[in-house]
Amino acid sequence: MRDFFTLSVIVATVASGIRLATPYLLAGLGETVGQKSGVLNLGVDGVMQLSAFFAYWTMLERGSLILATLVGIGVGLVMGAIYAFVTVVLQAQQGISGIGIFLFGLGFSDLMFRRQVGSPRPVPQLPEYGIPFLADIPNVGDALFQHNLLTYFAFAAVPVLALMLRSTTFGMNVRAVGENPQAADSLGVSVGWTRAFAILIGNTFAGLAGAALVLELGIFQPNLTAGLGFIAVALVYFGAWRPVGIMSGALLYGLVAASVLQMKALQIIPRSASDIAAMAPAILTILALIVLAGRVSAPAALTRPFSR
Repeated sequence: MRDFFTLSVIVATVASGIRLATPYLLAGLGETVGQKSGVLNLGVDGVMQLSAFFAYWTMLERGSLILATLVGIGVGLVMGAIYAFVTVVLQAQQGISGIGIFLFGLGFSDLMFRRQVGSPRPVPQLPEYGIPFLADIPNVGDALFQHNLLTYFAFAAVPVLALMLRSTTFGMNVRAVGENPQAADSLGVSVGWTRAFAILIGNTFAGLAGAALVLELGIFQPNLTAGLGFIAVALVYFGAWRPVGIMSGALLYGLVAASVLQMKALQIIPRSASDIAAMAPAILTILALIVLAGRVSAPAALTRPFSR
């Protein structure tokens, strides 16, 4: 255990934890916007899986990180448009619709991978960029300021989304339709369009999260996300529907996961217990949700369809 508490290992663990937190943070931020408008999307994991595959396939075929990222975002937008049509226009039950999106994403990405790729092949990973001057700070710079652009974007999006939800007209409309859609409608706010745009934003972030995941790993395999999207949904509750709270939860999850990986690499955790140890981040999330149950309140109209 003493080997773990060395400066070099701690720096590496923190840096790894931040990278691991990135897809959780992106997906969680997007889901927050959707839930703030009253729409629960349990299909986040499926959207991430689809986006990850098509971003990976684009890298294999074109070799462009920028194009692969844009394709991942595009897949998220398309799936968002489908989900918005199903839940807002057709007013289908949100939980069942989300599970349907998840199963479609899981199955279709697996089918496409087996037909178009066959076996996992590595692709170039996202390069890391040091923030000038800050990256030169001993140890701190390596841990906090030496990451890829999508990681920087994820953390920069936290204050931007917080400001949008709190201070912009669109953000206030999102909160209004999530709390009392009838009152918002009586004031001239289009509940349907507001929820549809919120869903599109949420799924765009989910698509970006899938692209970030696969381009960080540099390889794709069936069920790559392994339930990551569901953890992201749980982090929304953990963070009490606040971007800063979600960032805290994502960092906690990422740091715990990184610590487990480091301990396994240092053989602090024996192989016989490695599978149990890998469950630590998920168990931590469940315990946090149990503690927070009853202390935070969801948007009042969450999962409730609106009709005049």
